[in-house]
Amino acid sequence: MSALDEQALLGPTAWGQPCGSAVLKHTAEDFQVNEVLDIPLSGSGEHLWLWVEKRGLNTEDAARRIARAAGVPLKAISYAGLKDRQALTRQWFSLHLPGKADPDLAAAEGDDLRILERTRHSRKLQRGAHAANGFVIRLTALDADRAVLEQRLAQIAAGGVPNYFGLQRFGFDGGNLHEARHWAAQGTLPEQRNRRSRVLSAARSYLFNRVLAARIAEGCWNRALPGDRLAFTDSRSHFLAGAADCHDPRLAALDLHPTGPLFGAGALETGGAPQALEQQLQAEEAALVDWLAGAGLEQMRRILRLPIAGLTWHYPATDTLQLEFVLPAGCFATVVVRELVRLLPTGSMDIPCEF
Repeated sequence: MSALDEQALLGPTAWGQPCGSAVLKHTAEDFQVNEVLDIPLSGSGEHLWLWVEKRGLNTEDAARRIARAAGVPLKAISYAGLKDRQALTRQWFSLHLPGKADPDLAAAEGDDLRILERTRHSRKLQRGAHAANGFVIRLTALDADRAVLEQRLAQIAAGGVPNYFGLQRFGFDGGNLHEARHWAAQGTLPEQRNRRSRVLSAARSYLFNRVLAARIAEGCWNRALPGDRLAFTDSRSHFLAGAADCHDPRLAALDLHPTGPLFGAGALETGGAPQALEQQLQAEEAALVDWLAGAGLEQMRRILRLPIAGLTWHYPATDTLQLEFVLPAGCFATVVVRELVRLLPTGSMDIPCEF
């Protein structure tokens, strides 16, 4: 089984070669993630919501610590998305405590976990319920032409970046995708729920990345074509683009975007050139496509272009670039970094804002 590199799993960049090189995550503070939640919390109910800061600790480990301290089963703990271990992250958790008082959670806290806020609510926190993630990313050991880098930053601020699924989705050397191909060839699924979810997600993400890579190669990843399904940044609904829709000013404003397929059961709803491209991939990857449909996944769409909200940057030191921006939930911050610099091996290659 051969290892799969970044180019095989993601595809080409959109704005040209990297402007230089840098290290990502020399320390946890160099990669900070803050969940953005737009749910008004009532202050009462049988669910205790916690705003948690963690450092060097992944989401599942934090959930286990909170469950042990609260004396509840792990299934009573909910969170919106998984955050990486090698980062400083702030995210919400909820505990189902029907008829129970707030527990003493001091045993869960330490240098790597702090509970910043607690409040009650009538509902549990659902997976994917957060609206976005805010990032503060510090690139160190920066070796790049400042003028070229500034031009590239202005380009991505104005035009966005390809909305690839990042490398971590595929595991070390693409292992999750290799495993998915194995199960697809057998026409079966792993029994373990987490493993099943992981391999299905890897296959689906890879096929989306293939479509996006082809659109980049053809120069149409960031513009609408007749037959595209168009969607707004924060919407799961989409509509068929006619010739007039391809000139909608909301496309230029980065509010509306062409989409690519998240394969599952059901027919593609695209037409014209976009449908032809997607059907070609269906034929080339028939085993994976049929396997995803047979697993009960529904046909969905994902925006091809990722707008970067509130992008600002400065240089805390001559060899350090600090970026601040907000991305929709489910999108990967390192696809932004990928359009700027080549990451040196000592840096982490990919961190998802949701996994």
